[in-house]
Amino acid sequence: MSMRADSDGKAYDDINVTPMVDLYLVLLLIFIIMTTAGLQGLKVNLPKESAATSQAKKKIQAITVSSEGKIFLNTVPVSLADLETDLTRAKGETPDMPVVVRGDSSTQYHAVMDVLNVCAKLGITQVALATKPLKGS
Repeated sequence: MSMRADSDGKAYDDINVTPMVDLYLVLLLIFIIMTTAGLQGLKVNLPKESAATSQAKKKIQAITVSSEGKIFLNTVPVSLADLETDLTRAKGETPDMPVVVRGDSSTQYHAVMDVLNVCAKLGITQVALATKPLKGS
């Protein structure tokens, strides 16, 4: 390092960091390119999915209870008795079928409880209640 003088004749000691920053950025760019190139892996011929596995996929049943107490199964209006028969048929096809219950915030509590009782009566154990996240979360 050498001491230099500015136009006023005062000495100053300065390190120019611009080339060092350029070097860091080039190294960072090379690192990013090399890591993404390494993630591609080897090309393999993947096996096709069999028809048996595609039929075994779980189909979620969505039950909605409107503010008037009307019940909908996958957007189709049903009565409580029809809901039980439709869920029985769906459970016969997929024994571990998940169910999501969506109740309007102004729905009477007993209407949602009637739907949950039907699910419990049929032995449906994967039941979720849909809610909105809190604001600010």
